[in-house]
Amino acid sequence: MTEPSPPPSPISTDVLIVGAGPVGMTLHLALAAGGQKSLLIDRRSLAAQQADPRALALSHGARQLLEQINAWPTRAATAIETIHVSQKDGFGRTLIDRADYALPALGYVVRYRDLAGALAANLAPDAVLAESEILDIAPDADGATVTLRQAGAVRSIRCKLLVHAEGTPGDDPAVTVSDYGQHAVICEVTPTPGHGRRAWERFTPDGPLALLPLGDEYSIVFTLPPAKADAVMALDDDAFVAALQAQFGRRLSFAQPGPRSRFPLALRMRDTLVKGCEVWIGNSAQTLHPVSGQGFNLGIRDAWQLSEILLKNGVDRGSLADYAAHRRLDRRGGAFFTDQIVKAFSTDFAPLKLARGLGLLALDICPPARHFVAKRMIWGARAWP
Repeated sequence: MTEPSPPPSPISTDVLIVGAGPVGMTLHLALAAGGQKSLLIDRRSLAAQQADPRALALSHGARQLLEQINAWPTRAATAIETIHVSQKDGFGRTLIDRADYALPALGYVVRYRDLAGALAANLAPDAVLAESEILDIAPDADGATVTLRQAGAVRSIRCKLLVHAEGTPGDDPAVTVSDYGQHAVICEVTPTPGHGRRAWERFTPDGPLALLPLGDEYSIVFTLPPAKADAVMALDDDAFVAALQAQFGRRLSFAQPGPRSRFPLALRMRDTLVKGCEVWIGNSAQTLHPVSGQGFNLGIRDAWQLSEILLKNGVDRGSLADYAAHRRLDRRGGAFFTDQIVKAFSTDFAPLKLARGLGLLALDICPPARHFVAKRMIWGARAWP
């Protein structure tokens, strides 16, 4: 008779990171660069992440951080050299140019799979417990014990600090949710003429329309009320291009739309980033409206600043309180910035439309104001004195 296999031995680590997506891997690699060990767990396989074709907008500031851990996907990134901001059927526009900041680009568009692959290439073989289902989290005075199931076996992990870096804040009393009443329809289209490494942010009464250069194509974020999103998702390709053209205007023409997907938009902010030995970063801490592409960059800065504080002050609860205090300005600033843009521009109210036009004109003719906005987009709160 075959003896049953013994249960896997318990694991002990200083920092346990739940979520081996780009934000979780960034934290792990930044800690490793400073000599601090951590362990990643994820419900998915790494191969599944590296099959994800979604486009991500990354600022040049995010590139500067990722290059420090040798995780920038140079060949897969499409540079954004200029950003054109305007409103539909209204005057006023502003142009942000990377030359004003002596940068190679303002930002970049990268597929999720390429960024995940660049990060994963730096991981040690035993850095991730993939395809793991968390069964229980038991915090105590000295840390937490996490019980999980992997490959059919139940095992426990003991850690001093538990970092949540996976998923979107859900139905939790600690999360404040503001529903925008908008859905984002995502796809890729081929522009004529070519994009010239220019991104467009076009504000319409239905919501912002973003065009992000990706390879030879544009990745489109088409924001609409739910009923209009339903209708757009049901259109054939020719009718979809016509609807896109009507929102954008005639400066470019579009063809060959790819598969479409959609998701609802809301501002979700976790009120408290730290609870005992647990801390929340990235999308588990906040999800923002995609306007101006701030959300993912905020998550990268979360991971980076947490690593800096843990490496400087040590792996203890005092470090987590320090982290929460240091992230307050960047988080609230990013949320306020995107939230106010959406609310101010997603209406056709005539006096507000006039004020928007004047604001865009002021940004265009007043370099200090334009530079303030641009630097906020590139570096977040780190851009401020």
